[in-house]
Amino acid sequence: MDSENRLGDIEITDPQAMRALAHPVRLAILDRLHRYGPATATQLSPDVGATPSVTSWHLRHLAGFGLVRDAEAGTDRRQRRWEAAGRGFRFRAPEDEEGRSAARALSREMFARYGELPDRWSAEVEPGLAPEWQGAAGLADTRVVVSVEELAAIQDGIERVLAPYVTRGTAERPAGSRGVRLLRYVLPEPDEDRDGDWAEEQTEGRVEEQTEGRTGADGTGADR
Repeated sequence: MDSENRLGDIEITDPQAMRALAHPVRLAILDRLHRYGPATATQLSPDVGATPSVTSWHLRHLAGFGLVRDAEAGTDRRQRRWEAAGRGFRFRAPEDEEGRSAARALSREMFARYGELPDRWSAEVEPGLAPEWQGAAGLADTRVVVSVEELAAIQDGIERVLAPYVTRGTAERPAGSRGVRLLRYVLPEPDEDRDGDWAEEQTEGRVEEQTEGRTGADGTGADR
């Protein structure tokens, strides 16, 4: 794994690590550590849906792949505190079938975890926001026709814009700052020779809706 990138993500290339992370409790653990910083298994337990002992087991499993590590001891030195090894994580499907299968498993688990986030935000968070934050929020569904190289350049450009905000310290943040979740899904469509059939289905009303939307990771990753 290599964390040398603009956003400080852990880069996951090992299929076994992808499969290890493709678990709802482990994704929840990383999400909690990324957002709120170091914690013990007992502190994490209510948020991740597992007992402290089960949470501790998952933490040790994640540590075996370098995704979490020991944090500095807190006031109670008898309790082990954990922290995320990077700001987020990302992964890329390897070329072999085992790697592609592992990447698909992790992608599916991440879609399942984060797919309902916009609905929860709309119902639970948005109504309580100040008008200026309500106005700054939003979503977009943008379709582009590009080559693989151009898509990589788009991704790189987005990260260049984000990096200064992701990596700056607390003291550098302006007054009134708050956490903002940026979800970016990059979903290549079928080959051009299949587009005609897909368009025909749309015309006949059999396809009702198309949505697109990033962590690491984080990526994929994406979770900050």
